[in-house]
Amino acid sequence: MSQQTPPRAAVALAYSEAQSAPTVLAKGKGELAERIIDKAREAGIFVHESPDLVRLLLEVDLDAQIPPVLYRAVAEVLAWLYRIERGERADAPVAEGLPESLRGLTDEDRPA
Repeated sequence: MSQQTPPRAAVALAYSEAQSAPTVLAKGKGELAERIIDKAREAGIFVHESPDLVRLLLEVDLDAQIPPVLYRAVAEVLAWLYRIERGERADAPVAEGLPESLRGLTDEDRPA
């Protein structure tokens, strides 16, 4: 029996220092995810691949701020990205997507 590859998923976040937390601008799976990724790349926006983090962010409503449980994971990605944008060495990529505290969450643990 062959397993089907799940459709690609994507979430676009926006953040400024004036906000208390990043917000979800766009999200989707399959064709919509591909369009989100293509638009980001066309605009010169960095695309970070983290299936575990995307899976959790897909649960957040559009135009809603991310929940506190995801602050650290998203902050790690943003900090890494800011280092790269400033031309600093990024010796290590973000630790395989999620901090240890968020790895292995079940559906019941997902943010509301």
